[in-house]
Amino acid sequence: MAKLKVGVLISGRGSNMAALIEAARSPGYPAEIAVVISNVATAGGLETARQAGIPAVAIPHKGYPDRESFDRAVSAELERHGVGLVALAGFLRIQSPWFPAHWKDRILNIHPSLLPSFPGLHVQQQALDAGVRLSGCTVHFVTAELDAGPIVAQAAVPVLPGDDADRLAARILRQEHRLYPEVVRWFAEGRLRVDGQRVAVEGLPAGATLLFSPEP
Repeated sequence: MAKLKVGVLISGRGSNMAALIEAARSPGYPAEIAVVISNVATAGGLETARQAGIPAVAIPHKGYPDRESFDRAVSAELERHGVGLVALAGFLRIQSPWFPAHWKDRILNIHPSLLPSFPGLHVQQQALDAGVRLSGCTVHFVTAELDAGPIVAQAAVPVLPGDDADRLAARILRQEHRLYPEVVRWFAEGRLRVDGQRVAVEGLPAGATLLFSPEP
């Protein structure tokens, strides 16, 4: 059976992209990374992808008059590589409504908080300022509303005494690298069903939770 082709969008070093590339190296993994695209020509993740033998393309957004024309150029490149799933991995660009509509239920994002809490930027500092005891990451489908699409799964980490934004971010990032490849696997296996704001994952054991437990 042919593997699902995944296109990854990045703006920086692409650590979640690297986690997806590593997962896809497993012979039994049902997806492959077909192309990596960045809106930043100097993004470090482009070279990481090239070293892994994956096509890596820079499409600087400043070369386009508006968001939708840029999004259409990105979409054309994804389609040229036969992509069936788009995975945002630190893609720091707000997309026009056209893009998530065109890729409806075929575009995922990973966000470093337990959505719907703390959307947007500076997420770890938001969590620290709010005094929460638990933070984490969320994989969700992307819609036109920022960080508000249907949630697939989450991983939780404790907020520890003495944490600053960097320490908390590093703890969350370790869980991102575990969670994102697993959700992409479920998508590639055809196990995700979106019904409004709810996502069902078929084939889970009875009583299984889609909140991964905190680190000890």
